[in-house]
Amino acid sequence: MSGIEFEARMKPGTPDDLKKLHSWLESIIFRYFHVWSPVNCQDMLKRYEIYELCLRARELFWTQPLYRHVEVPVTIVGDIHGQFEDLKMMMDMNGWPFTEDEAKEMCKNLLLKGGKDGKQTFPAVLGSGTDRQKTQKNYLFLGDYVDRGPYSIEVVLMLFAMHLRWPDRVTLLRGNHESRPVNRQYGFYGECVRRYSERIYEVFQLAFNAMPLTAIVNKRIMCMHGGISEELFDLKQLDALKRPIDTPDIGIIADLTWADPECEIDYYKESPRGAGKIFGAKAVDEFCKHFQLDLIVRAHQVVQDGYEFFADRKLVTIFSAPFYCGQTNNIASMLNIDKDMVASFMLVKPVTEIKENQNVGEKADDEN
Repeated sequence: MSGIEFEARMKPGTPDDLKKLHSWLESIIFRYFHVWSPVNCQDMLKRYEIYELCLRARELFWTQPLYRHVEVPVTIVGDIHGQFEDLKMMMDMNGWPFTEDEAKEMCKNLLLKGGKDGKQTFPAVLGSGTDRQKTQKNYLFLGDYVDRGPYSIEVVLMLFAMHLRWPDRVTLLRGNHESRPVNRQYGFYGECVRRYSERIYEVFQLAFNAMPLTAIVNKRIMCMHGGISEELFDLKQLDALKRPIDTPDIGIIADLTWADPECEIDYYKESPRGAGKIFGAKAVDEFCKHFQLDLIVRAHQVVQDGYEFFADRKLVTIFSAPFYCGQTNNIASMLNIDKDMVASFMLVKPVTEIKENQNVGEKADDEN
């Protein structure tokens, strides 16, 4: 079935229709959470499911403003760049956007749908079973889900499914790589064509071109992928932008997805990247005063320790892809903001070599 046919079907339905939609989304989430492996990755979703997931995500993004308001507690995540296995590992450590009971219910429904007795075949451990929290976690992702890593498709589809199922728990922002000129060049296009088709690649772009650009956490923390803009004075300016939008080289959209901090300047200057601008500490200070912010959180740059402060700790850069591209020996981080607005970092150090007495893999299983 074509994407156009699915789009025509996406109309408000009955409560039973909503229940069926939730069941379908949960089956996708559970497949990626518990069943997925590099060996069976091509069997997770059918092509028509990818079409429908992307089109439904686009419609949900379109109903939302380009700026989102997010409540605490929340975990803020930086660049992922197709490192799906690392994303799953960090969620195992930090907590998933669903509870243990919800995971068991998803498993039960999937087993029953397959004609199996859920009580007899229910697995002893769901997911990888490592350090998961009993309660669900809320997440805010800052973009750059695709390119460079091996499993960009999995990253996007799982996050789309989570956002569609629990839009109050998972918020997705747009990065500079959620743009056709960039992701056609740096790996996502090749992955889509190699594994599916060029049409699959194009339907992802429909969703990317409608994604929000920035989020405000508890009215005190502003988050975006790139950085601040000297042209942004009021978030209502974003309401005037008409979607679908591809990312331009200049202006507010370019700055929110491309801009970088620079310690050698005070205010704003053209970026050597050729898109967006660079900005200094005084620009950050004035921006925070104007919007009455305590902190700006952005991603977009690899930082060796997982996070890096700027402008007297008024801005922090976070990066969430450990051992980036298999070449950069960097730490990954997630920023947790609790209900009292206290911030803490969860760090993941890359394992580049396994020591003889290190408890990992089969050896750890044997010792336990």
